[in-house]
Amino acid sequence: MTDGDTRQSRGGGTHLELDVWHPDCWTLEVTRETGAGLIARGLYTVGGAVQARFTGYGETEAAVEALVEAARGSALTDAVRELEVHLDDQFVSVPGQATRELLVEYPTERSIYEPLVSRAFVPGATVDIRDGREYWTVVIDEDRTEIQRRLDAVRAEMDAEVEVRRVISSQGVGSTPDRGSELSRQQSRVLEHAFEQGYYEWPRQVTAADLAADLDISKATVLEHLRKAESKVLRAAGVGGD
Repeated sequence: MTDGDTRQSRGGGTHLELDVWHPDCWTLEVTRETGAGLIARGLYTVGGAVQARFTGYGETEAAVEALVEAARGSALTDAVRELEVHLDDQFVSVPGQATRELLVEYPTERSIYEPLVSRAFVPGATVDIRDGREYWTVVIDEDRTEIQRRLDAVRAEMDAEVEVRRVISSQGVGSTPDRGSELSRQQSRVLEHAFEQGYYEWPRQVTAADLAADLDISKATVLEHLRKAESKVLRAAGVGGD
């Protein structure tokens, strides 16, 4: 990763597990199309292009080969090169029975990395991409309101879906919520329906559009209710207040 990854949180910070989707992303397209996955293990930018190392993984060699060929054939990649396996690769846990090491170059604007790190979300060492979703672990040393504001800014910049799956704050998880953290009736209705329909499962069973159709409201309204619920979950998890 880049130098920004070495920054340390001032007060322990808040660890977030994020479920991310954004348009025009080759990693999301090829993992959705082939069923194989990718582990992003290093990234840097050169002259407006991203160069990143990935481990492609799957249950069979054929699945991983299909992923590599899909990456090479994607209009969203500039170059895909296979790498030799090195000693350190043997100590990285990767799902599946087959793997390939790849170096991929693609335009900077296709990556959500910079929108995250420019807002002080410090990524972990790897990102798991599978079934058309990216799963990030990030650290940020800000309070709940600022975290939510910055997540909204990332969403707006990339036209992205960014959902908080889990929160671990420097104060610990499971603090007693105050009245301000209670969900409204509509927020509770949307959140409960999303949970019951498998929206938070992996692989995801329904989309936000599916939930909107079920509840007879717009997709934007569904996402807004879920975002507000996330904010209250952050409060309940002990992240700093307003």
